[in-house]
Amino acid sequence: MPKEIMDPPYEVLEPRGKGLFNKTAKLERLYQGCRWAEGPAYFPAGRYLLWSDIPNNRIMRYDETDGSVSVFREPSNNTNGHTVDRQGRLVSCEHLGRRVSRTEHDGTITVLADRWQGKRLNSPNDVVVKSDGSIWFTDPAYGIDWDYEGARAESEIGACNVYRIDPQTGAVDLVADDFKRPNGLAFSPDESKLYIADTGASHFENGPRHIRVFDVGSDGKTLKGGEIFAECTAGLFDGFRCDEDGRIWTSAADGVHVYHPDGTMIAKVHVPEIVANVCFGALRRNRLYICGTTSLYAYYVLVRGAKTF
Repeated sequence: MPKEIMDPPYEVLEPRGKGLFNKTAKLERLYQGCRWAEGPAYFPAGRYLLWSDIPNNRIMRYDETDGSVSVFREPSNNTNGHTVDRQGRLVSCEHLGRRVSRTEHDGTITVLADRWQGKRLNSPNDVVVKSDGSIWFTDPAYGIDWDYEGARAESEIGACNVYRIDPQTGAVDLVADDFKRPNGLAFSPDESKLYIADTGASHFENGPRHIRVFDVGSDGKTLKGGEIFAECTAGLFDGFRCDEDGRIWTSAADGVHVYHPDGTMIAKVHVPEIVANVCFGALRRNRLYICGTTSLYAYYVLVRGAKTF
């Protein structure tokens, strides 16, 4: 499809939101044709972006050098969240496979985690890699709640938790167990904090629709705290990323909400579809890629995403 260009969509809500946006930048719709776009991950070495089209059971690829879009993998095991590890490999959360997997440089797939204490995971949702090589992921039940984004099944664990995969042993350790539906997650730029969304309101009356913030222990393996960082004012938070100054750029029903590290919403990027996830890309990490329901969008901003590779 031809690229669609839209007027500047930003809204500054607080003085600290000034300086984030270029008045001449436009919101670009790069592709339309998904059922539920999710999980963007940018590969700087190849200047391309991968993202999930979960119900269509495929991973899509956007080439930043020529603007082309193609199917990267189909079927994809209903992948959701993705990230890039320290070696430039794709790490994916699979709803249908109920596992976290890694695509090697030769295209083969390695299973990193599919069980905890001998029980099958629910449906891993989103994933981040820490600088020590450990992999942290959320495991709600969305992929087993219905057949639309996976396959209906009973939870063997009976809870929706957050886990860490040890980089040396491959052991899967529980790091947080007091969530209704843990969803997106991201480390602060210095990795002293881990932010985790809870979208429990999707299944529970008056359930959580917030992001919590945890302190990462001195061992780099455990979490402390877990206070509410921000409550969503439009729909639910889903996936999000930090910029290099520690601001949170998070998905919401009306676009992308930007939060100062103290938890104040300082700006919005309005998008004409419900946003599920975002990531920073381009050579200077100043292009915000936005997965919005049926579409992939992009918007150049005046900040850089936190370096995650």
